[in-house]
Amino acid sequence: MHRVMLLGAGKIGALIAGLLAESGKYDVTLADQRPSVAEEVIKAHGLAHLHPMEFDATDDDQLGKAIGESGAEAIISGLPHYCNGQIARTARRHDIHYFDLTEDIKATEQVLEASRGSTKTFAPQCGLAPGFISIAASELIQHFDSLRSVKLRVGALPQHPNNVLKYALNWSTEGLINEYGNPCHSIVQGKPCEILPLEGLEEISIDGRLYEAFNTSGGLGSLADTYAGQVESMNYKTIRYPGHCEQIRLLMNGLKMNEDRETLRRILENAVPLTLQDVVIIYVAVTGHQDGALREENYVNNVYPQMVAGRLWSAIQVTTAAGLCAVMDIVLNTPDKYPGFVRQEQLKLTELLDNPFGSYYRAGSRKEVSAEAITAGTVGQQRIKTQHTSGED
Repeated sequence: MHRVMLLGAGKIGALIAGLLAESGKYDVTLADQRPSVAEEVIKAHGLAHLHPMEFDATDDDQLGKAIGESGAEAIISGLPHYCNGQIARTARRHDIHYFDLTEDIKATEQVLEASRGSTKTFAPQCGLAPGFISIAASELIQHFDSLRSVKLRVGALPQHPNNVLKYALNWSTEGLINEYGNPCHSIVQGKPCEILPLEGLEEISIDGRLYEAFNTSGGLGSLADTYAGQVESMNYKTIRYPGHCEQIRLLMNGLKMNEDRETLRRILENAVPLTLQDVVIIYVAVTGHQDGALREENYVNNVYPQMVAGRLWSAIQVTTAAGLCAVMDIVLNTPDKYPGFVRQEQLKLTELLDNPFGSYYRAGSRKEVSAEAITAGTVGQQRIKTQHTSGED
């Protein structure tokens, strides 16, 4: 069995722990600095090969000691992006593999620096976007003789929106604000450049339903660097229901909340609910020449909530957790193939979809699953809380 350490027992970390332990191939140490939180997640899973730890992963000495005690060959960071550089450096010192979920560009640059000279894998940006979307786009790109444009679009949306933002906080609020407030990488007229977030608003129709999409930070991952000089235009935009961008522009720009992100986080978490009834929309469009003709190919997929280990998990939890687990599983089974810093687009789409974890991305998930589980009262608990915990994720 592979021994791994997972830092962070929040919404995504909880499912990563369950997926790995349920597979029977992984022995997982789940760590969180909040009292009893890792223990509560493990209790809810009720699976073997899960071990709780409680310590501050941003303390080098505590993290190093925990790595030694667990015997981990790989570490997964499910912590906020600003923790990842330090964790990657600690992984490098202990000569173990490193994986994370960050969309943050500066954090990824720190992981790249930490990876230099290592024979172990350092793979940031696993998950959905960046992550799976990068792998899907790269697969389509390989089908063309020359490229004109590459469009990546992803949205994690409530199935039944009923608030003014038409949104639900189904993942990290800090990560969301980061996407809405930081510069975005793209390729314009063949040259890599930075563009503003919340700009480039467009309408997009998928399966007959109208959405909007606009620039957000981080989703392009390393694709712009990989394909610089090979494509005229490449960009990433987030998909939302119409009207969302206008409301976020008011908050971020009009009310200057981009300058006070902690206040914005509190406002959003107080006003916007969570839901397990969501949908993840994945859309890639590549235009270029094949055999002398201008053509376009698309990858389009809607992923809905799914039952895992007898409990309901949201679509954004499933796609993010499954993406990381699949990448790590592929790497740890062929470690000599992926030494040093690994970009998501180095992996093959078919290999990921054929992986047991990556199979959660395969088309065919049913949107009725969440409604059936809620109606029957079989959603289950993602944490079994003790009396002395706050219950915050």
